[in-house]
Amino acid sequence: MLEVRHLHLAFDDLVLADDISFQLEAGLTHVIIGPNGTGKSTLLKTLFGDLQPKQGEVLFAGEPLNRKHLEQWRKRFGYMPQDIRLDVGLSVLEVVLLGQLDALSLKLGDSLLEEALQSLDQIGLLHLANRDVRTLSGGQCQMVLFAQALMRQPEILMLDEPVSALDLHFQQVMLDHLDTNTKRNGWVSIMILHDLNLAAQYADNLLVLKNGKLVAQGAPKDILTPELVYDVYGVKAEVLTDSAGIPFIRTQRAGHEATLTLA
Repeated sequence: MLEVRHLHLAFDDLVLADDISFQLEAGLTHVIIGPNGTGKSTLLKTLFGDLQPKQGEVLFAGEPLNRKHLEQWRKRFGYMPQDIRLDVGLSVLEVVLLGQLDALSLKLGDSLLEEALQSLDQIGLLHLANRDVRTLSGGQCQMVLFAQALMRQPEILMLDEPVSALDLHFQQVMLDHLDTNTKRNGWVSIMILHDLNLAAQYADNLLVLKNGKLVAQGAPKDILTPELVYDVYGVKAEVLTDSAGIPFIRTQRAGHEATLTLA
């Protein structure tokens, strides 16, 4: 379990985390949503140890984040940041293998190579294994970094807007693999999404941030309401339910009233 206790983080007068506390259970996908500039990426950087809070603490399995042992702390993480630029002269396969940097040596073992190739095959990118990563599209780069994160076999997997450059097919491929691996391996998986419908579909636990505060947390079906969407985003919306019982958010254009009839 990853636990945050009374986290407070600020830059001058800008408060990005204001007394935030929560617990994230292993084997579940936790999705953070909220408006731009409300502290979502900052929260991930704090959990990773890039930023030091003014108050509060972060713990995993009861062990607190200690900056003196930051390298050991980070070995538990697979972290895919929002910046996806890959300006290095490496092949796709080499970038994926860097996910097991600690296990690499002058002689590459067959098992490690096979694992990397399998990870690329599972997400539909095996044909790009020998391609220079500098020639890839933004979406392809996101998928390659996702394969690299999976190669780490992390205890905690953090993804910052991982599907922002992906088409519908690869959004589904990535998020299905994330869900499967999280539950199979007992990871604590945390990702930031802007698409509320993807968040509702894939989150086991939804965390809603606004102005540096955690304003709601729970299963999407329990907390996603028109009132919450309007309070957090200032947007009118209908919250419907699909045949699987998953909430679906349909926003309304400003100044337009509309009704939707479902067959």
